This record gives sequence, structure tokens and C-alpha cells, in this order.
Amino acid sequence: MDGTETGWGRSAEPAPRWRALFDRARLGGRPAEPAEPDRRSEDAARESLPGRGPGGGWSGRGSAAVPPPADPGYGLDPSYGADPGYGPDPGYRAGASYRVDPVYRADPGYPADPGYRAEPAYPAEPAYPVEPAYPADPGYRAAPGYPPEQARPPEPPVVPSRYALLDSGYRPEPPPPESRYALLDSGYRAPGYAPPEPVYQPPEPAYQPPQPAYPEPGYPAEPAYQPDPPAYPPAVTADRGYPARIEPARIEWRQQAPQDEQERAAGILRRDLGTPRVLAFANPKGGVHKTTATVLAAATVGSVRGRGVLAWDDNELRGTLGLRAGSARHARTIRHLISDLAHIEIRDGAELLESLDDYLRHASDGSYDVLAGEESPRFAQRLDQFTVKRVLELLRRTHDVVCVDTGNNVESPNWRTVMQAADQLVVTTVPREDAAFSADWMLDLLHEEGMGELADNAITLISCPTPGRSTLQDDLERHFATRTRAVAVVPYDPVLETGSSIEYHQLQAETRAAWLRAASVMLEPFAR
Repeated sequence: MDGTETGWGRSAEPAPRWRALFDRARLGGRPAEPAEPDRRSEDAARESLPGRGPGGGWSGRGSAAVPPPADPGYGLDPSYGADPGYGPDPGYRAGASYRVDPVYRADPGYPADPGYRAEPAYPAEPAYPVEPAYPADPGYRAAPGYPPEQARPPEPPVVPSRYALLDSGYRPEPPPPESRYALLDSGYRAPGYAPPEPVYQPPEPAYQPPQPAYPEPGYPAEPAYQPDPPAYPPAVTADRGYPARIEPARIEWRQQAPQDEQERAAGILRRDLGTPRVLAFANPKGGVHKTTATVLAAATVGSVRGRGVLAWDDNELRGTLGLRAGSARHARTIRHLISDLAHIEIRDGAELLESLDDYLRHASDGSYDVLAGEESPRFAQRLDQFTVKRVLELLRRTHDVVCVDTGNNVESPNWRTVMQAADQLVVTTVPREDAAFSADWMLDLLHEEGMGELADNAITLISCPTPGRSTLQDDLERHFATRTRAVAVVPYDPVLETGSSIEYHQLQAETRAAWLRAASVMLEPFAR
């Protein structure tokens, strides 16, 4: 393209004339632009005939006239440099109305102001002159020795302290700003003026973090307290500024140690039982350890509680509880108590305890009392329902736990009366089929007699008469677990094999631990 066309084939607008003249004047003169010939006649002729357009790709009547190519010298070449020897073209002739603007100079015809004088450099005024209308006081003298005001030293940069977190936020008040009239001060001081003495203000002490207290010399430093690590992870944790995270609680099962189990059982026996409780040990079959269970239950509870426990032999057919438990201080039995019952039951408090003690036997360690049964079989006719109730009411007034050996006759009035008054039934048996059959038949009988609740809440106590574990024991445990509230097993102990007097402290540790667990199961529903 030669500069006269656009990129779309249309004629470009020619550069204005004033711009070309301005460039020539700025560059110091260039060859004069040749006069443009009058081409109006040629343009008119071209309009009359159609022809091919220059570079546009189309032609026709009415198309704009194509201007002549621009002067190659027009514009600035990037590599063009001003020639120092370049001069105006002698053949150049400007138009009649064109005048070259002469180089600007100061107008010589402009007269300067005769009274104008350039001010000299303004010197620093040493002091503010007093106005002529107010002459200075001739007696004024400046105060001798008045020191000039010292320049304020720059404040030291603030260094961040490592105790920034402990900063209490206190900051001293900033100094008052200087008066805005300080620059207008002329330095005048009245005669006799003396500057005020500066008031001394001690500097603020630098902040010192609290120092740890050190022990006195001669004493070792106490170690820092270290909290025990938690046994379980915390339920709510927060880490690095994030919101608290709630973690699910974790329940961990741990096998209970034997020592912990023993402490729990003893704790149950020490609790308040509310009212005196009657434990009935029953099984119509003989030889199933009813008497042994009655004595050991009373001895176990009494060893923990200390007092208030009694074992009663309510067997109307010559029971042996009085022979195997307690010391024979006297030969009195239930027969003697019934004979004097009217005189004893009217007493109360300590007088009642003292009167009843004459008819009871005591364990060697004093942990429990014993009410022995009558050896004569004819006495059974006197143990009617009314008499048994009176004896039970008397024993409940003086003891917290009464363990009763019920005998073997389920049709006797004393057996039925004790069952109706009992708070807890203990079914004693051994790993034998006949003993288990008798215990199971008794439970059915209680349901028929309207004491099904007592049978369902009963405890089955299985005593092992031999050292080894019987194959029938597992079947008995599964069977009676479906008929009673719980099943307790006590192991074999050689001390009990002889059938002599039972001494609780002579039992093996395993036997005592088993009886402690069994006794706690018996009284657990009543412990508060």
C-alpha cells in the first residue's frame, strides 16, 4: 500500500496541509511539495466512464476519485536523522498568504518598567523587627544565660518484646503538642522573667515479666506438677484454632479383678437393709447341706456386718444346728424360749436384748447368734403357726438378718409359716439327681400354694460335696437358672467334711470368697 488506501480497499483521507507544513518547519525545511495540478477536468472525465478501481477490487460510477500518491518524503522515516547541513530549497516558493513564523525572541519594543528591580536573595531574618509604631523598650535586656531550647532527640525505634503476650496494655500518655504559636514567638521576655524550673518526673521503669519464685537456699526445688494422663481420650477436642470436634464416647470393658469383686460383695452386705430380713433355707430332701448353708450364711454376713445376725434351727425332728454352730454356754433351746416368751416379748430396748441373750448361743468370734432346736421329737406339736409367728416377730426386733433352717416336712405348720414370712428363699442342693428332683418339686408346690413370687425370686445354692466338678453340675446350673433368680456355687472344703463344729475362720480362702459372693446375691435386692 502507498499510504493512500486503507486496509479494506477504500481511499484514505489525505493528510491535512497544515501538518505537512508543521513538520517542515520543525525539521528545518524540506523540499517544497509540488503544486497539485488541477485535475478537476480529469476527474469529470473519469466519472463519465466506468473503469477499474485502483486496488479496491471493484469499480463503477459514483466511486470516489483516487487521489494521487502521497509524497514519498512525507512523514518521518525511523532511520531518518536531521542533516546538519541541510538547508531550505532555493526553488521553494511559498504561497502568497504564507508567512514563515520568525524565531521567537523577546519583543524589543516592550519597554521594561523603570522602577522594577529584581529583589536580591532573601536573607534569613535574625529577629522579627518591631513595628515602627511600637518602639522597643530602651530598658529591655534579654535574660542573661538563658539557654536556647534543646532539640528533641529522636525517639528510639520500638523493638518488639518477647513478652508481648504478657503486655497489660498500659501505655504512658503522649507528650502535649507544641503550641501553634511557637513560630510567632519574638523572643521577648519581660524584665525579671525567669523560666520555670522543670518538674522532675522519674522515667517509667521498663516492664519486667514476673519472675518465678525460687525456693529458699538449702531446700530442693519442688518438681513441677504433672497431671495424670487421662484414662480415656477427651470427648471434645480443639486443635490449632479449629472448631471443637465432638468425638464419640468409648466404653471399654475390663474384666473385674477378684479383689474388686470381693469389695463389691462386702459393700452390699454393709448396706442398710431397710427392715429386718428373714432368709429361709429349704429342701425337703435331707443331706443337701441345709444346716451347713444356714450356719455359713449367718457367719459370712455376721463377719461383715459385725452384729445383728442370728441362725435359727426350726427343724421339728431333732435338728443339729445348735451342735455345729455356737458355743454351748448353756443347754437352753427354742423350748425354753417359748415357755418364757410371754415375759420376754413385753420388754424393749436393752432390757429385751439382755433377757433374750439368756436363751441364745454365740459363735466363737461373736459374729452371729444361734437359737438351737429342741432335741425331743415330741416338742414339734407345740410349734404351731401362731407360736412361730410370735418367735419371728421377737427375733426381728433384736436382729437385722435371721437365717432359718426349715427342716424337711413341708406339711408342718412351722415350715409353712416360715415360708410365708420369708423375704428370701434359698434352695439348697448338691449335684445329685434325687436332691435336684426334690428341690424342683418344692418349687412347684410353692406355686400351687400361692407363693410363686417367692419361688421365682429364690436363690439356688449348689454345694459341692467332693473336690472334683461333677458332670451333672452344669445341667443343674442351666436348669435352676430358668426357675430361680440366680444360681450360686460354693466349692468343696475339707473342714466341712467331718460334720463337726463349723468355724468360719478355718475355711479355705476360696471357700470364704465363694460364700461372700453367695451371701451378697441373697441380700442384694434389699440393700440400699
